[in-house]
Amino acid sequence: MTTTQSTEVPTKAALPPATSTGLRVQSAVIKYGFIFVTVTLFTYFALSEPSFRDSATLLDTLRYVSVAAILGLGVTLTMAVGGMDMSVGAVAGLGVTVAAKTMVTYNQVGVVAILAVVAAGALAGLLNALLIVVLKIPDMLATLGTMFVIQGTKLILVDGQSITPGMTQSDGTTAPGKFTEGFLRIDRGTVLGVPVSVLIFGALTVVAWVFLARTRWGRVLYAIGANPEASRLAGIRVGAYRALAYVLSGVLASIGGLILASRIGQGDVSAGTSQLLEAVAVALVGTSVLGRGRPNVWGTALGAVLIGIITTGLTIKGLPYYTQDVVEGAVLILALVFSFTLSKRRTA
Repeated sequence: MTTTQSTEVPTKAALPPATSTGLRVQSAVIKYGFIFVTVTLFTYFALSEPSFRDSATLLDTLRYVSVAAILGLGVTLTMAVGGMDMSVGAVAGLGVTVAAKTMVTYNQVGVVAILAVVAAGALAGLLNALLIVVLKIPDMLATLGTMFVIQGTKLILVDGQSITPGMTQSDGTTAPGKFTEGFLRIDRGTVLGVPVSVLIFGALTVVAWVFLARTRWGRVLYAIGANPEASRLAGIRVGAYRALAYVLSGVLASIGGLILASRIGQGDVSAGTSQLLEAVAVALVGTSVLGRGRPNVWGTALGAVLIGIITTGLTIKGLPYYTQDVVEGAVLILALVFSFTLSKRRTA
């Protein structure tokens, strides 16, 4: 019996060379596959469309995705604690309305508008935290409910109409204010040729990375997402940290709203509606970067850049706008395959 077992072990040990090679290839695909896809698409558009290589086009691409990327950072924080914030698009839209209401209707300066928008985002995050942490409603259901409440609230605030400078208000008077020049520079201004919104995107990405990867609070958020019960038994105030994640998500969404308001220059009641899907997409895409299989800030940023590359490249090539959703959806599916299907096979 003993002799039989000892002869079987070398037989099984002799198989790994081919198997290990396959595992190494699979591991490389999981770890670097998404980066390879991004570089390949960028190279293809750069070689086939000369205008794509212009620095102005590249900066405009980053400027275009800055709002979705910042909202995606908020979603990443909530995913780190095992949740999902579905209200970020509505909060960004609320930020547009609050900014327009503050400056156009109440004739306040841009600084006041910025403070009002950030405060509104924090309150939205607190509402999500109340529903999720105190009332124990599942994250996705709670934030979906918040999304509808916020969308309805912003319509009530403006009587269902967009706010524009010089508009006739419901009481028959003319709106006394306008978007200030300083406020409009949030998206339209540049510093050394780089759009301010791109700089904000970059700065927030670095801050979010330091927070999640280099601080105790970030490590605790990941621990809660991995095993909330074990975290609770370890003495971690799980509810407080989950609430923190949603408040920060609300604040980040409001900053995205500030950029969006500066971009469109009016209180468009439909603003922010399309931002939710892009924000969730870039956060989910980010989980596949470097094969981590978990929410990470640099992955979210790369996911946003990839979405921008696809959108800009297809636009330059003259493809109809509705084809972009198909391509973006396919990229998201590919990212999820890298994150879940292939990674599970590697660990099986």
